[in-house]
Amino acid sequence: MDENNGHGIYLSDRGSSLPGHTETDKLQRNRDTVFFRDGVRRIDFVLSYVEDKDEKKPERRREFEANLEKAGLELETEDRRDSDDGRTYFLKIHAPWEVLATYADVLKIKVPFKLSDVPHAQDVPLGWLSRPFRLPGKVMRPQPDYFTTAFDKGKTDFFLINDKDSLFPPSTRNRIVFYILARCPYQKEDRQEKYKKGIKRLLSNGTYAAAFPLHDSRYWKGATNQECESERYNLYKNWARFLCFYKEQPLNLIRKYYGEKIGIYFAWLGFYTEMLFFAAVMGVICFAYGLLSYDDNISSKEICDPSIGGSIVMCPLCDKKCSFWKLNSTCLSSWQSHLFDNEGTVFFAIFMGVWVTLFLEFWKRRQARLEYEWDLVDFEEQQQQLQMRPEFEMKCTHKRMNPITKESEPYLPMSSKLARFCISGTTVLFWMSLIVACIIGVIAYRLAVFAAFASIMKDSPTRNIQLVGNLITPQLATSVTASCINFVIIMILNFFYERVAVWITDMEIPKTHLEYENKLTMKMFLFQFVNYYSSCFYVAFFKGKFVGHPGDYTYMFGKASRLRNEECDPGGCLIELTTQLVIVMVGKQLWGNIQEALLPLMRNWWGSRKGRHQPENQYSRWEQDNDLLNFTQLGLFYEYLEMVVQFGFITLFVASFPLAPLLALCNNILEIRVDAWKFTTQFRRPVASKARNIGAWQEILNVVAILSVVTNAFIVAFTSDMIPRLVYLYSTHNEDELTMRGYVNNSLSVYSIAQIPLDSMPEDGDSPSWYSNSSITTCRYRDYRYPPGHQKQYNHTMQFWHILAAKMAFIIIMEHVVFVVKFFVAWMIPDVPSEVKARIKRERYLIQEYLHNYEVEKLKLQLCLSNFPVPASASHTCNATSTANTTTTNMDACSELCTEVLCPLDTDEMTAECPSPSPSLPGWNSALESRDMAGDATA
Repeated sequence: MDENNGHGIYLSDRGSSLPGHTETDKLQRNRDTVFFRDGVRRIDFVLSYVEDKDEKKPERRREFEANLEKAGLELETEDRRDSDDGRTYFLKIHAPWEVLATYADVLKIKVPFKLSDVPHAQDVPLGWLSRPFRLPGKVMRPQPDYFTTAFDKGKTDFFLINDKDSLFPPSTRNRIVFYILARCPYQKEDRQEKYKKGIKRLLSNGTYAAAFPLHDSRYWKGATNQECESERYNLYKNWARFLCFYKEQPLNLIRKYYGEKIGIYFAWLGFYTEMLFFAAVMGVICFAYGLLSYDDNISSKEICDPSIGGSIVMCPLCDKKCSFWKLNSTCLSSWQSHLFDNEGTVFFAIFMGVWVTLFLEFWKRRQARLEYEWDLVDFEEQQQQLQMRPEFEMKCTHKRMNPITKESEPYLPMSSKLARFCISGTTVLFWMSLIVACIIGVIAYRLAVFAAFASIMKDSPTRNIQLVGNLITPQLATSVTASCINFVIIMILNFFYERVAVWITDMEIPKTHLEYENKLTMKMFLFQFVNYYSSCFYVAFFKGKFVGHPGDYTYMFGKASRLRNEECDPGGCLIELTTQLVIVMVGKQLWGNIQEALLPLMRNWWGSRKGRHQPENQYSRWEQDNDLLNFTQLGLFYEYLEMVVQFGFITLFVASFPLAPLLALCNNILEIRVDAWKFTTQFRRPVASKARNIGAWQEILNVVAILSVVTNAFIVAFTSDMIPRLVYLYSTHNEDELTMRGYVNNSLSVYSIAQIPLDSMPEDGDSPSWYSNSSITTCRYRDYRYPPGHQKQYNHTMQFWHILAAKMAFIIIMEHVVFVVKFFVAWMIPDVPSEVKARIKRERYLIQEYLHNYEVEKLKLQLCLSNFPVPASASHTCNATSTANTTTTNMDACSELCTEVLCPLDTDEMTAECPSPSPSLPGWNSALESRDMAGDATA
């Protein structure tokens, strides 16, 4: 190896000079920095790679880096011997002013041109109550408010540019550099393979190992360099620590550091959590009502009464293995069911329908305010999301003329698009069918295991278990174990389908980033919807609805399977829906938090084990960030997906479990801080990107909100026992009082034991000791049918049809009431606040006015300078880019110079009107001398 070549590099490693690597490297003491070795140029992006035996990779890197330098970027390489593993090279990239200005013009990045004169909102009355939840003003507003407009490289003196190095924040700088990296070719210009370009492809083929912008400091302490912002440290101190869980989020600082797309996610998550507080309070009130009305539950008292429930013999719940049982054995489940199945259930279901509308409408207003404050009002999607994906350009070899731009561009033929769509649709249907098959398998498990539990527990061996022995019943054991198995199946299917969904979306080759995200979003949510909610839909709307009656039961796979469809408890299926919902929802949240917190922590601890042994100032910033996990392009997608699935749980089935919003609230308070901690400590800094809103998730939330009204209405009508109780209450009461006495006996039908088929009768020896064939001739079952001996025996009674009509009427009334309220609320609340509309109009007015004045003054100067000679020093003053605090100062100086030099040339009258020349203007004396000489010559 040649170490004396004047550059301090190893030619055998690369075969050519490393960009920016000089002998001064050895003089650098502190490597924990975000600047080049000169301490001036900022590192905007870092690429890392490891040499291997593949000969093509060094050639790709050389061409790619050469093309980056042609694009104007400046490069500097850290040798592998300086890395903690002795194998990794780090290529540091800096974007100079010319590059930043050029691409800021291309990307239409907004830059301030005037300090905002719109006052901030005044403190609301009793605002002191919110002071404990507020953060310092410098954290909430890290920079002043400006009026902004799209940057124009040809009008740099129009904008407020105090310092070129600080005009574009690091998040904007890394976005510009990534834009260049994503489109830079890695081959020579004379080659025919035009679509070999982009850092994404180089990462996928292993030419580079990683590409990322740097964090500006360590998260637990600020940067030692005063020129570094230490925004990461501020975010950790004021946002990521769990002790800040009650504080507001510094959204402006999040947006400034991570970009608008991540900022809008945390804004939405914070607002969703705030709104959950009101739903949680109302849910707790409804649950408290169930507790307080515990003693007024006459139906449960009758079930538990030995003289009533203890004397009612129920028909077997399965063939052969299940015996006759007494109604009072369901005493505890009936009391538990009352906690969630009471009059408050109807009110809470209606309340949540209105709450969903308020949440979505107020979010639109919050989103509109953020769009204005974050300069996204005029943001066009094609500036970023609608830019053609490099993958589309590489894979689509066919070309056609764009009718708008009149340029040749790649496209995907219709035949190929149709074939890919068919494969994608078939794959999605296959996986959804697989979910349905798994659900059917779980149902079969419930039917088979229930019979086994019933046979095992016929002598009540579990009653010997202290505390919980009396709570364990065949129904409960079956429900809990089936829910746990269903949750495990959900997690396994999720693991595989996430990869399948990405694969089939890649196969479709979407043209734009926005199209890619939307397609993946719809596939993933459709799958998650079926995966997470199908078991709840089964319990809510199918279990116990197609059972039949003794002597004519309905079997799942035909009578030969002996798997009779499940029945609901006499108290209804609502408590089982609650059990299913709690296990799946809580299990998903716990597993999600473990995945999000512990796994990244363990991976980073293992990845940085070598660097931890180095001195602090020698563990370089690029190595620290390289040891962190990469935040992928779909990282935010999974965060949204997790929250939207949770939103479905608390809206679609909330009538069965009023405490669901409280569980979601507690989870989200933790979720915000876990995500914040994860972003600031465990992940590399993501590339900043823009987004006006939450994208396709907004429409998904709207669909879930509408569907939730329907599902909750059906839950109250068909899963809850509320409607049959109300029908009984108002149809059988006497004039003196409304009472539920006798309801249990009224809701159970009678069947003659002698008419039960032999293959459905309990096996010999399985009957309980209290059962006697001679004294017990009938059994009861949950239905409304005529008794034996009636001319319409075992047919539905008129009461059944009255109850069914009441259920349908309730569904229609509830849906219409909630939808009318929803549409009225949506109509009453404008999507964009009036003050935001006024600010947008004022900013557009000022842009037009300032641009008009700027163009007029510029035209005057051009006419002035084109007709008469102006000294070089004065010309430099007029043409140089402004470094003053305002554009007007420079323009006025140039106008004054032109007036002083040219005004007296025409007449003595004009000379009398001209102002006295200003000695501060450079070159004015020589200009006046030139003017006087020109005047003498004319004379």
